[in-house]
Amino acid sequence: PSAAIALLCSSAAAVVVWKWLGKRQTQKKMEEARRTRDEGLKKMAKIVQTFREQVPSVQTDAILSLPLLELTGRLQEGSLSPKTVLYTYLGKALEVTQQTNCLRHFIPECEEQLQEIQQQEEKGLLYGIPVSIKDHIGHKGHLLTCGLVQCLGTVAQEDSVLVKVLKKQGAIPFAMTNVSQSLFSYDCSNPIFGQTLNPFNHQKSPGGSSGGEGALIAGGGSILGIGSDIGGSIRLPSSFCGLCGLKPTAERLRQCGRAEGWTCVCHNHFLNVHMCSHPTPVPCALGPMARDVDSLALCMKALLCEEMFQLDPTVPPIPFDDEVFSSSAPLRVGYYDSDGYFPLPPCMQRALQETRGALQAAGHQLVPFSPPRIHYVMTELFLKTFFADGGRAWLDVFTGDIVDPSLKSQVNDCKIPRLGKKLLSLILKPLQFLFLLKLRIVATLSTCRSVKEVWKHHHEIQAYRTEFIAQWRELQLDVVLCPVLGPAFTIGYPGKLLTAISSTMLYNVLNFPAGVVPVSMVTEADEEELKLYRGCCDDPWDRTLKQAVAGAVGLPVAVQCVALPWREELCLRLMKEVEALSHTK
Repeated sequence: PSAAIALLCSSAAAVVVWKWLGKRQTQKKMEEARRTRDEGLKKMAKIVQTFREQVPSVQTDAILSLPLLELTGRLQEGSLSPKTVLYTYLGKALEVTQQTNCLRHFIPECEEQLQEIQQQEEKGLLYGIPVSIKDHIGHKGHLLTCGLVQCLGTVAQEDSVLVKVLKKQGAIPFAMTNVSQSLFSYDCSNPIFGQTLNPFNHQKSPGGSSGGEGALIAGGGSILGIGSDIGGSIRLPSSFCGLCGLKPTAERLRQCGRAEGWTCVCHNHFLNVHMCSHPTPVPCALGPMARDVDSLALCMKALLCEEMFQLDPTVPPIPFDDEVFSSSAPLRVGYYDSDGYFPLPPCMQRALQETRGALQAAGHQLVPFSPPRIHYVMTELFLKTFFADGGRAWLDVFTGDIVDPSLKSQVNDCKIPRLGKKLLSLILKPLQFLFLLKLRIVATLSTCRSVKEVWKHHHEIQAYRTEFIAQWRELQLDVVLCPVLGPAFTIGYPGKLLTAISSTMLYNVLNFPAGVVPVSMVTEADEEELKLYRGCCDDPWDRTLKQAVAGAVGLPVAVQCVALPWREELCLRLMKEVEALSHTK
């Protein structure tokens, strides 16, 4: 017995030491990554300081205030130099990241790109424009972390297709921005690089997972950025930070290449494990984020070029249709104030009602539209897609990692044994006020347990798309105007309200182009009306939303614009109209 006890004690001690060593190794990797990031920022600061000493007369504020279209014009005609513009934005980006922690890494090769574009025979559409890119978009020689320790050794061996096209068009990628851990949160925090803050209110989140882009652009440190979206990751930061952002039809732009080896594993990690023999049913889309709609249109026009189509023959060779975007013909606009699933705060409903009235007054035809079966879409299509295996593949990405606080509740749900999930689901069934907790448990319980079930799930998504399009066409709609989640949540709340993203995730399931436009700001009257907000049934989840958005006076309020697949130009056309009308109020 004494020998057995000694063996048991030594085994337990070995396990404790092994776990301690593992945690220590994880901490060392994280510290090294932060040290590398900080050294890069110091190098960036030194470059900027040297430039300012050499050219002290640069009118920094004047350059930073130029809209993208005007800035490109000045660069093309030569009245501004790419060098001046690049170092001006580098300096501003440093200021913004000191306040918000939005940069994950500085791209020192931007100086090489600066030299290369000045030797190009033809000036591209984005000649001399500094561009920021999201953490997981591949740039040669740089990490693709997704906020995960196990990805700290994943270095891109070549530029991704999208970065190659940006460079071909004369753009200068200069920084990679922070993201939420595993890209599966609409906050922007990870244990390696920390929490990114909203530039307008440091108590608020910038949104996610493209929150680093949102904070950098909204703070004035970038004029154009590239994010990605699989549940709202472009549109939610745009809403929270008062930007314009477009999620295109997923296949319209190149999603990932060999240089982005971990992009799909992170953003579509569950899907690829179980559905790698078939395209993912809810695909990730890359898209632009900027201060105005014209910038988005210019970026799409630049990206949808012959270079893109040659580098990736799977991208449909459909150039940007300027005629559709520039048209002034009246639109037939479907609209809805709520999807009936997660009631949004009063300020978001007010924004939509005011925008609807402005569009009608401008001569457009507004038609009531009700998206079908949103509860079914959330539980059976969207969440079941992500947790097709009960969340096991997602848990795997946290192996040897520290889980960010914003994800702990979801990770803990996935760790509950299947039998435990079934029992919890039965217990919670009669408790209506715990509906969202039950939904989280059921989501990780609703698995695709066979290939047959996977194919059935694919078919159900396709059937829903067909149903939605039929309803759209029956009303003869051109576009749809609808709400988007906002205003910016207080930090820590996105992790408590995963299912609040129904307004954006619907159009990921449908794979429709969708964009966000800021139209107003939260007023004192909105804040007073929020005190009376009861949501769906004044349950703990409605009260949590109320707490999440409180204290937002002066923060941006946005609406969402949607078009049918491959009609990005029409989506941008509605966004442009909404933007123009909001400026005349």
